[in-house]
Parts: sequence; C-alpha cells; structure tokens
Amino acid sequence: MAASAKPRPTVYYIRHGETDWNVAGRLQGRRDIPLNERGRTQAAHCGEILRDLFARDRLDPAGLDYVSSPLQRACQTMELSRPALGLPAEGYRIEPRLAEIAFGEWEGFTIAQLHMRDPQRIAQREHDKWHFLPPGGESYQMVSARIAEWYEGLTRDTVAIAHGGTARGLIAHLGIAKPAAAPLVDIAQGVVYVFKGGQLTRYA
Repeated sequence: MAASAKPRPTVYYIRHGETDWNVAGRLQGRRDIPLNERGRTQAAHCGEILRDLFARDRLDPAGLDYVSSPLQRACQTMELSRPALGLPAEGYRIEPRLAEIAFGEWEGFTIAQLHMRDPQRIAQREHDKWHFLPPGGESYQMVSARIAEWYEGLTRDTVAIAHGGTARGLIAHLGIAKPAAAPLVDIAQGVVYVFKGGQLTRYA
C-alpha cells in the first residue's frame, strides 16, 4: 500500500500595505515605493490577524518561517506585523522569487495613461493577461513559474509577505483558479490569505 502524500506546509500570505502609488493607480512592479500611513496601519492589523489565527490553531509564532519580497513595501509590512506576534521586527528572510511582477517600461504609469500611450499592447494584455509580456517586463506565466519553484521548496508553515501579482501566480500554480482567470483575482491589502490543503481562505 502506497504511503499517503505528506501534507504541504500552510502559507500565511500577506500583500504589502498601501502605497501612494497604489492610491494613484500606478503600476509599481519593481519600483521600490514605501508604505504610506494607511499602509503602515494595514501592516500592523495583519499582525493582529496572524496572532489570532495562531492562537486559534495553537501555533507558536516562533516556530514558523518568515519570508519577504526584497521590495521595501513588503519588508516594512513584515517589520510592522511581527511585534503583534511577540517577535522582533527583524528576524525574517528575504526571498527574491517573491518580488512583484515586473512591468518593465510601463512602471510608473496608470492603465489609463497606457491606453493613450500604448493602446495596441494594452488591448493584447486585456485579451490574454496570463501570457502577455509588457515591454521589458514579465508575464504572469513567468511569475507563476518562479513562485511555484519557491512554494515547492517549503519545508514548514510560512508567513510570506509579497505582492498581488505573486499571489495570483501561486493561485494558478495550486489550481485554485485557472491560469486565464488568476490574473483577474483581487488581492486586497490589510488581509491575510491562508493557503492550506489546496484551498484559499481570506481573513480580514
């Protein structure tokens, strides 16, 4: 009789808090934009959500792994969330594969501006967001491949703080949404997403 598959680690996934570029609707990608005041409040709130989830499930916060995208908006979110868990702000790892989807030459522009500047490519993107490659950037398919590589290497339950694009890549990899639909999934700020047993649960 074959041994049953070992359950995969649970991922407590947080999108970074709000930035001024989020408010303005600018594509951030790899631009290193800091949190604004609301984003800092959201980050601390996510720490409180984690604290309550860990208490409910009788988990010791110190027993999990903590990883962040290298971009400062994610690192700041991590550092503002950890005190609620009784952990020092530092003490987490940087994971380059969690960096946001790169928009290349489009970074800093709004979609409305790009409709004027680059209407043909915007139309291509709207037709097939999964495979679309912005000039100098990467596709959601490429993001999903690097997120899959990260996820498949996990050995214990993990708190990951990253971005909307990387969350959508993981959603596609785990089959929670089909690739064509995954780029359209809304990933909110100030929310903890729990990936467990092939399911996704949202806590706000």
